[in-house]
Amino acid sequence: MNEQQLENARELAKERRAEVGRSQQAVVTAHTQKTKRKKVITDDIILSVDNLHVSFKTYGGNVHAVRGVSFDLRKGETLAIVGESGCGKSVTSNAIMGLIPQPPGRISDGKVMFKDVNLTNMTKKELRKVQGVDISMIFQDPMTALNPTLTIGEQLMEGVLTHTKASKAEAKEKALAMLRLVGIPNPQERLKQYPHQFSGGMRQRIVIAIALICEPELLIADEPTTALDVTIQAQILELFEEIQAKTGVSIVLITHDLGVVAKIADRIAVMYAGKIIELGTKREIFYTPQHPYTQGLLNSVPRLDLIAEELQPIEGTPPDLFAPPKGCAFTARCPFAMEVCEHVHPDTTIKSATHRVDCWLQDKRAQAFLATAQK
Repeated sequence: MNEQQLENARELAKERRAEVGRSQQAVVTAHTQKTKRKKVITDDIILSVDNLHVSFKTYGGNVHAVRGVSFDLRKGETLAIVGESGCGKSVTSNAIMGLIPQPPGRISDGKVMFKDVNLTNMTKKELRKVQGVDISMIFQDPMTALNPTLTIGEQLMEGVLTHTKASKAEAKEKALAMLRLVGIPNPQERLKQYPHQFSGGMRQRIVIAIALICEPELLIADEPTTALDVTIQAQILELFEEIQAKTGVSIVLITHDLGVVAKIADRIAVMYAGKIIELGTKREIFYTPQHPYTQGLLNSVPRLDLIAEELQPIEGTPPDLFAPPKGCAFTARCPFAMEVCEHVHPDTTIKSATHRVDCWLQDKRAQAFLATAQK
C-alpha cells in the first residue's frame, strides 16, 4: 500500500468513526429525552408518620431504635432518609410496612397514616391487603429477597394472583409488561429462568418489577443500590426516575449514599440515633445544612476537586440506644457542643416552610452569642 492509499484509508476510517459517534450521540439523546420525562408532585399527602417510637426487647434491655420520627410524603415525591448504619432508617421503613416482628419488636407510640388509614392499628390479616398492593418494598439484597427455588415468572405472578382476580394468562401478560418496563431483554425466556441465572443488576431490576407489579402508590426502597457497581447504580437510579414519571408512585428511599440522594431525592431526612435531626429539600440540605451532623456527613464525602485534602470523618461513635442520652444524641461527637446540649433535647427550629432542624445552635441566644464572637 503506497502513501496515498494509506492516507485515503485513514480518512475513510476517520469518517466512519465520526459517523458512529453521531449515531451513538443520537441514540443517547433519544434515550435521555425518553427517560427525562418530568414527574409530577402534588400537594396530596399520601404518607404521614407522626411521633413514631419503635423498641426491641432483648436480654440486655430495651433497644430504643426509633425515637419520635415524624415526616410527611406527598404523591409523586421522593423522600430520602439518610444516616449512619444503625441510626434507625430500616426500622422506620419496616414499621411503615408492618414488618416489625412482635415480639421482640414493639411500636410503643405514634402512628403511621397511609392516606386516611392508620396502619399501626391494623391486624396482620388487614395489613396483607395493603402490603404489596398499595405499599411495596424493595429490600437491601436482591439475592436473598428472591426465592432460589422458584422461577422469576412464578415470583412475579404470585402478587397478581394473590391480590387480584386475574387469570394465570393475564398475570403472565402483566409479568411480561413489567419485565419490559424495568428493561429486562427477552422477557419471554427470562420468565422461565431462576434468580441465579441473572446478574446483580438484573436481579435488582427483577425485585423492582415484583414491587411494582400490583401498581402501588407508595414504594419503599431500602438501600436498593448498595451491592451494585457505579455503572449499574446509575442505570437503576435512571429506572426509578423513569418509573416514577410514568406511574406517579411516591418513593421513600433508605440509603447512606449521598451520591444516590443527590441524583433522585426531592427532600432529605437526616437521621441520627433514632431521630430525624434535620429535614429539608435537596438544595437546602446540600447547600445550607444547619445541623453539625449533617455538615459532618457532607464533609466526609470524597471530592475530586480537592486533591490535596484529606477525608474528614466524624470522630467518635453513635450513642448506646439501650440508654439513649437525655439531650442531643450528637453531643459527644459535636465540635460545637454546649452544656445545655447534654441535658436537654433541642426544640425543632423552623428555618423555612420546607426546612426544619433540631439543634441548640439555632436558638436565638446561641445565634446572638455566635454573632458577638465573630465580631
